[in-house]
Amino acid sequence: MGRTSAADRLTEYYAGTQELPPCTVLSGDEILLLTEAADAYRAAATRLGCAERTHLVMDARSDWSTALAASQNTSLFGDLRLLEISLPTGKPGKTGADTLQKLASMAGDGDLPDLRILIRLPQLDRTTQQSKWAQTLKARTVWTDIASISRPMLPDWIAARLQRQGHTADTETLAWLTDKVEGNLLAAHQELQKLALLHPAGALSLEQVQAAVLNVARYNLYDLRDAMLLGQAARALTVLRGLQAEGEALLLVLWAVGEEIRILMRLAPHAHSGLDAALRSQRMFGAREKLARQALARVPAAAWPLALRHAHEIDRIIKGLPVDGLLQDPWDELARLVMRIATAGSPRR
Repeated sequence: MGRTSAADRLTEYYAGTQELPPCTVLSGDEILLLTEAADAYRAAATRLGCAERTHLVMDARSDWSTALAASQNTSLFGDLRLLEISLPTGKPGKTGADTLQKLASMAGDGDLPDLRILIRLPQLDRTTQQSKWAQTLKARTVWTDIASISRPMLPDWIAARLQRQGHTADTETLAWLTDKVEGNLLAAHQELQKLALLHPAGALSLEQVQAAVLNVARYNLYDLRDAMLLGQAARALTVLRGLQAEGEALLLVLWAVGEEIRILMRLAPHAHSGLDAALRSQRMFGAREKLARQALARVPAAAWPLALRHAHEIDRIIKGLPVDGLLQDPWDELARLVMRIATAGSPRR
């Protein structure tokens, strides 16, 4: 049985709640999950008596006085009203920031008793999270961060969605599905809905799924970096070929790989002493710091300069300058570089 995700639990909460707070913020980068949560919120608002809805899509250049005006309108019949503000960029500008703070404070102080406010934001970067307007919203509203579904969580998410539509699948089938829909949750949702239309409730076989599901996986440069540094050779190659198929610029991919190698080459002399300070100097924190530590423990220090030279040679191939001993297709040679890092050394105990 798949474990229910936090986003699904939020949707279930809205389906059963008997009260909505004066002001709610939903923040996240996964369009499917954010849309589902907002839909569930609106359904709850309607069920609880919100007869009117005003939806504003805003940015730093918008006329934010319309938001304040909408908050002051009154219902002809005294019903609850819903004011929904979407900020796709996450950058409201000074006027917008002041307006959001004012709305949150008015709602929190009970000055808008017949209004419920829903604010939709993308996942904010660290600097924006520390801004005054974001801190005010976190203090005066019910703020929920809707986390994206990472690859390790994806099989459980798929299993839960299949269960919701009356289907089950074994571990092998879930793994195959994960490979085909990774990084594209909206498309994954559509593929699962297709299975619901094609097959009656019950267990799905791998053959049934393979016959119905398209390869809609999407990758990014971070996926490539993570697989390479974790020593996941097969996955790193899959991601690289996926980026190539999606039309990602070769120079950009090479730059991302080469920059990671360059940073780790600088860190390698400190692997046994002073690594903490060296990591801070390179502004590596959290998950990226953990990746760097694992790679430095696995890959011999002498391998980094050779890998960086390899990256420079690939750059020459891209510019049309042949290099002895290397393949003429720069994508193929980049695959060899990625494999060089992904398969180097072994974890030290």
